[in-house]
Amino acid sequence: MTSANRIILIVCSLALAAVIFLPIWRIELDAAQYPEGLELKIYSNKLAGNVEIINGLNHYIGMKTLHADDFIEFTVLPYIIGFFALSFLAVAISGKRKWVYVLFAAFLLFGIVAMVDFYRWLYDYGHDLDPNAPIIVPGMAYQPPLIGFKQLLNFGAFSIPDIGGWTFIAVGVLLAYCTAREIWLSKKNTSNEKHQF
Repeated sequence: MTSANRIILIVCSLALAAVIFLPIWRIELDAAQYPEGLELKIYSNKLAGNVEIINGLNHYIGMKTLHADDFIEFTVLPYIIGFFALSFLAVAISGKRKWVYVLFAAFLLFGIVAMVDFYRWLYDYGHDLDPNAPIIVPGMAYQPPLIGFKQLLNFGAFSIPDIGGWTFIAVGVLLAYCTAREIWLSKKNTSNEKHQF
């Protein structure tokens, strides 16, 4: 593995360690009665922002209240991110090309599983409504968008990665670069060896 790629992996390791303490995702809610807006921040181990106000509003339309204790993800996610932070460091120290490939495959798989799980979480949250809610709109679901904007009654919901999420994406891009670079160098070395014969 090249020295540059090893340095990149070490930087990625430190960045992932920081993600444990940074907000990963945020959902912003806009409405006329809340001109300053409401915000839900999702960390690896907790929820922050205007959680109690959002829970109060959700009660009227039959949505479940949000409590970090209800989600196993908040228990395991810090450990998974910590595991990847250590894995990046271990691969950088080992300097073995094959482990870069393994790390890339594992990191990509984790990213896909995490987004699918987040979508499932949003779907359940927006569709599993209390039939005895004070306000019922027939056929209406309140699933926030996975990413981007969606109108939910008089609220506009905007979902986007927060600083931890963008850091996570940047780490993935850098790992993809390291992997592509190592594959290219491997093929180049193989080609040079063939020409020597």
